[in-house]
Amino acid sequence: MNQPVSLKIDFVSDVSCPWCAIGLHALEQAAKRLDGEVALDLHFQPFELNPQMGPEGQDIGEHLQQKYGATPEQSQQNREAIAARGAQLGFTFNMDRRGRIYNTFDAHRLLHWLEEEGTPEQQGALKHALFTAYFTQGENPGDHGVLLRLVAQLGLDEARARAVLASQEYSEAVREREAFYQGHGIHSVPAVIINDRHLIQGGQLVEVFEQALRQIAQQA
Repeated sequence: MNQPVSLKIDFVSDVSCPWCAIGLHALEQAAKRLDGEVALDLHFQPFELNPQMGPEGQDIGEHLQQKYGATPEQSQQNREAIAARGAQLGFTFNMDRRGRIYNTFDAHRLLHWLEEEGTPEQQGALKHALFTAYFTQGENPGDHGVLLRLVAQLGLDEARARAVLASQEYSEAVREREAFYQGHGIHSVPAVIINDRHLIQGGQLVEVFEQALRQIAQQA
């Protein structure tokens, strides 16, 4: 029996980006459909939608109006569309709990810590936990207490995570990664880069990812 084709995936995203949560679940479901044909070598890369956001965050309605000029009606329509897409993929968006936008830099530092010192499975588990904490539970993904609780729940090294958060460790590495992708034209997320060459942008349908993964695997 042939071995599945391994595809390197750099998933560039922010943990406060709803379309990133949708894109990740769709990508993973596409990979499941191709089980035996394709295996994902998945790496989560940092992107901050709001790098200047203060630790206290900002009211989400106010933020969307300021940043995008979105009216309350437009914001509500977007929320309903996002929640519906999430439900199709088995992910729950509790939009009524998500009242604020927060700074996500420290969450990205922990994800990078697991890229360097952990396993892909651990990094993926933390990414999923961060999406759930923010979008389903309405928690602050910049709060160190929330971050350490997620680390502990996943059975990761809480003492090491605490040391990372208490220092500036991996700050420079995260900023370098962010600058690298922005320098290569990534200005919106999610951006899914396959084998360093193929780019798929946005929270695409499962079928779109499935077709792309199959085509690229056949070329590999």
